Amino acid sequence: MSKIVPDLSVVTSVGLDLGKHVFQVHCVDVHGTVIAAKALRRREVLPFFAALPSVTVGMEACGSAHHWGRELVALGHAVKLIPPAYVKPFVKRQKTLRQAQGDRVS
Repeated sequence: MSKIVPDLSVVTSVGLDLGKHVFQVHCVDVHGTVIAAKALRRREVLPFFAALPSVTVGMEACGSAHHWGRELVALGHAVKLIPPAYVKPFVKRQKTLRQAQGDRVS
């Protein structure tokens, strides 16, 4: 999934899903309209956020979230770390939740 609008100056909030090599970015404006949704390689993350105006970045609290949070705060963004238990309701497939509950998928 890669959707990006050339003018990123209207972005107010960004959701950042951290991974090992590829990070998912989801940018919205003040009305909740999706402005950008794309995958970024690790080396592309800081240049992407450097080009954005000051925004609020939400990400799941994990081992590397504090590192990326410090990097983004240094660029002038506000970072909000979300506990994993609060992120779980936003996962669409719920694959691991079904398996944890013992449901059998045929």
